[in-house]
Parts: sequence; structure tokens; C-alpha cells
Amino acid sequence: MNKGAGVRFLIVFLLWFVANSACGGENRLLSCRSVNGAMGYPQIRHPPRRVLLVPLLSKEPYSQISERWAEQPANNIAAFYRNRFDADVSLLRNIKSWEDYYQQIGQLLRQSAPFDRVIFVGHGGFDGPILKAKVFFQDLSITGKNGRLLQFSEAQPGLKNVLSITYDIEKNQVFTNHIASHLQELAELGASEVRYRLKGLEKLLQPLDSACFNRYCSPDKLVTARPGTYQSRIELCELVCREPLFDLKASVEISSERFFLFANTLKSLATPDGLIFFGSCNPGSQAPTQERKRGDVELLINSPLAAGPYESYVHLVGAVSGRLTAGPIGNSSAEDIVDRIIRFETNQTQNYLCVVAPTLH
Repeated sequence: MNKGAGVRFLIVFLLWFVANSACGGENRLLSCRSVNGAMGYPQIRHPPRRVLLVPLLSKEPYSQISERWAEQPANNIAAFYRNRFDADVSLLRNIKSWEDYYQQIGQLLRQSAPFDRVIFVGHGGFDGPILKAKVFFQDLSITGKNGRLLQFSEAQPGLKNVLSITYDIEKNQVFTNHIASHLQELAELGASEVRYRLKGLEKLLQPLDSACFNRYCSPDKLVTARPGTYQSRIELCELVCREPLFDLKASVEISSERFFLFANTLKSLATPDGLIFFGSCNPGSQAPTQERKRGDVELLINSPLAAGPYESYVHLVGAVSGRLTAGPIGNSSAEDIVDRIIRFETNQTQNYLCVVAPTLH
């Protein structure tokens, strides 16, 4: 066994993480067959000499695993490339949002030559790698007596979260002043957290309509409430029977501008004969085709983005970047990501790895 193979056993066993769907033989793509490794692809003309690793720091809700879990497999992969190929390895640090990524990549591209391998390690899904949705655009505008706070954020490049808050600036001055003076704090919160915070303020500022409340939540009305629904019934009545101070709308939409911003960084980072690897769940998986419900955003890979649809995220990125692109089909884990990289670079056969040349779309 080669000396690099021992790196596989350095992973902490508890670093498993779950994906959106299971991997099945029937879901394997025609262009994502069993692969033998790097030497099976003529696009790769020489062993890796320069490697960039991008551990993405995020955690799933209610998970006890640290957001920094991706650093360990990234460090193990770095050790493998240094030991096996004597490669020059760079690691990005503290990438917690896509704005962190773009800031560091901008500096890296000014100072460094392209890389033979660009490897992401982190949570992901059918539409690519995932980070915490952070606001990258915010605007507060006043037109007459109408105020509007608009925020854009993203957890996956190309899927833009839109938050719009509209209100009458003359209706309650305390509320209006709160919006204007807490923009930075509101930018750090998710849509549901913003709604909860502003509804709490509204409850303090707006009087309850007693007639309305008694009509729907008087003691005789609550007698008929189902067991366990008493408190939620009270909260609903308070919501309905209080004049609102604002209207909040949240949605998700496909942004070709944000996707191509990300894709262009990949094209700049990877050499023409290099490899982009997404170490996460489902980048090589075929997208589900179930009927969308009203308000659901279309998957990037099912959309017309970049002359789509595409079979998988790997196919999409390969076509747009013009680079050989790879990633697991179905579930993955920290240990699995390291194992797949080692097998690919040492030309060992493996299944459920999608490797796509940019000409395959």
C-alpha cells in the first residue's frame, strides 16, 4: 500500500454528516460511471503540483458537530498531496459565508498562479456547496411616506434569498427609528428571526383591539379549543387583532449573476487541465424531478441557467467553467471525501463518483 493511503485512517470517525437523499444504483448517471482515477482522463496531463483546499465552515441546525468539522478532512487531504506528490498546498481559512470566500479568492488571484486541483470540503446539496446565508446587499429607501428595507443573501451561489419589509414611516415613529438604527443587526438575522424580532416590537408598540380579541379569544371561545392549542390560539388572536406596522415578504430566486460570479472564480482558480472537486453530498446526483409547489424555487440544475437543464451540479459547473469537475453521487461524509480523493489520485476504482469533462453536456 502506498504511503499516502495511510492518511485515510486519520479522520475522526464522528465527522459523518447526512445528505438530502440516499444513493441508489438506478440513480447513477450515464456519464458518471465507475471511475479508475486521474490517469483515466486525458484532460489531466501531469500529477498535481499546486492544490487549493476550501473548507467551508457551517453546521446543520441542531447538530452537535462543530461548524469547523471540514477543517480536519481538509488538513488530511493537504497532508496526502504533500506526502504523495510533494505538492504546494494552500488552504483558505475561516470561510463562513460566500462573502468571506470572494474576499479571500480576490486576494489569492492577485498573488497566486492557478491550481491543478481546487477542492471544496463542506455541506452541500443538489445545487452545490452550502454556507450560512449572509446578506450581501441591503438598501433602505423612503418614497413619500413609504419605507422599504430590501436585503439579498445567499447560502448557495446562484440561489438568492430576497427579504422585503415595507412600512408607513408616519404610522409609528419608534418603529421607523428602530429600522433605521438597527440595519446592521437585522442584516445578521435570517428572515424568520427578523419577523420574530419585529413582531415582538410591534406587540410592544401597537395596542390590542379588545373587541376583536374578545370576539375570537374570549374564555367561552377558548373552551372549544383543542387540547394543546390554547397558547397558539391566543398568539394567533393577538396577531390578528393588532394593527400591523409592517409587511414582510421572503422568497428565493435564481440569480444568474451570482452563479456566474462563483463559476468565474472556479475558472480562474483551476488550470485548463486541472480538476474542480466538490467534497459534499449530492453534487454528482441527478436532481429530483417532482412537481414544484407554488412558491418553490426551481433547482439550479433543472433551470434554463447556462443553457440548462443539466444532469447534475457537476455537469453544470463543468460546462460553465470549462474544467474537469467531480463530486460524489448521493451521501458523503468527512471520511468518504478523503477516501475518494486518495482513490482518484492513486488510480483506484470507485463507484458513485461523478467525473465530468466540460464537453459532456
